[in-house]
Amino acid sequence: MVTRKRFKAVGALTVSALLLAVSACSQGSSTKQPESGGQSSGPANIKIAYQQWGPGTTMKNFLGGVKSEYEAANPGSTVEILPIVASENDYYTKLQLMMRSPNTAPDVVYEDTFLINSDITAGYLRPLDEYISKWDQWSQFQDSAKGAAKALDGKTYGVPDGTDTRALWYNKEIFAKAGLPADWQPKTWDDVLSAARTIKAKVPGVTPFNIYSGKPMGEGSAMQGFEMLLYGTKDTLYNNEQQKWVVGSQGFKDSLNFIKTVYGADGVGPSPKQALDPNMGSKVGTELLPGGKLGIALDGSWIYGNWQKTGAKPWPQWTDVMGQTAMPTQDGSGKGKVSLSGGWTWAIPAKSKNPDAAWNLIKTLQTPKNAAKYATDGAQIAVRKDVAADEGYKSSSKSTQFFTDLVSVTVYRPAYAEYPKVSNEIITAMEAVMTGQSSVDEAAKNYDEAVEGIVGKDKTTSGQ
Repeated sequence: MVTRKRFKAVGALTVSALLLAVSACSQGSSTKQPESGGQSSGPANIKIAYQQWGPGTTMKNFLGGVKSEYEAANPGSTVEILPIVASENDYYTKLQLMMRSPNTAPDVVYEDTFLINSDITAGYLRPLDEYISKWDQWSQFQDSAKGAAKALDGKTYGVPDGTDTRALWYNKEIFAKAGLPADWQPKTWDDVLSAARTIKAKVPGVTPFNIYSGKPMGEGSAMQGFEMLLYGTKDTLYNNEQQKWVVGSQGFKDSLNFIKTVYGADGVGPSPKQALDPNMGSKVGTELLPGGKLGIALDGSWIYGNWQKTGAKPWPQWTDVMGQTAMPTQDGSGKGKVSLSGGWTWAIPAKSKNPDAAWNLIKTLQTPKNAAKYATDGAQIAVRKDVAADEGYKSSSKSTQFFTDLVSVTVYRPAYAEYPKVSNEIITAMEAVMTGQSSVDEAAKNYDEAVEGIVGKDKTTSGQ
């Protein structure tokens, strides 16, 4: 799930209009509900904000069902659903603007785990420990998911609703035309590039390979693209033992060189115009893959959610057409394959006027029944143990087990307050290389200097 363009003037106007609308809706909604759950002692108007991006309606439909359920159980209370129509980075920015003031802050927000520490530093989120300590369902959540929602101060700031992994999706029909195997198992980066070159040579009219890159795709570029490469080298983004950010690494340069090869030297990726389209992520899942226009996509476990009956682009044939295989490490060393995981949580802003009612709504969002429904319809990897063991969930897709198994090799982003700024510098370096504005060495040097400026030179260390 994904850091995009900064606002232009029209974006700022959109935010202003959004803030005015939310502010108007927030008046007179300060009645609180008891933490204990069940029927409330007084009605409350609860505002819940989430990202609406692309044509998908899975979250919209899910929240509509939860709204009806909650309002029926709490007569007089209302749940106001606030879709923020934006690409990933714009969503983060708009949400943060909303959370700055009690007049505009929602009561429940959909919060990406990688932003928790930076949003705490900014004073946007409320710790949930006082609620969780009295909730008998918290023990059902896997420890890794709990850790992703816990901040550096040791407190928990969100209830996770799912996690994800990343791998290579490939079109078997395109592979057949190119003379490539249906059971494709690349062992190195060169194997991936070789298959892409073969598709380019033998299947005209098809984009051989997509890896997200550049500012419009934001965190999708940084995490889903670059870090899937970097963590397949001998280097990392952050040295956990030294507690320092890594600069000057060969792995960073090698990862940039891979991007350069895809978009420049080999030309096996999308055109720069396509790649720098803010809607590229949506187009991959709803147009390019189901339309037979893309051979290989480095993408997330959730993408097949587009193709389900409830998805943005129902495509029943996908189970036969699409294959999945792990992204290999650079030279096949280490664990041989790599994946990154993220995840989203339901959080309560610090300036919510109805925190107790908000907590009751979060509990409704995360009942076993509702958690199973969203994990299935939203193509999520379950984070509740009871949902993960549910036969309906396990059999909901043929790819569920494959992506769940990747958790054994997965890596999480360094969830520090500085990460969003570091991520932005990764994206800047990628775009500079993919568009030919900078050489790999120049882009890497600029990145190193920018990171030293963000975290302090004493908080950096050299790569291998």
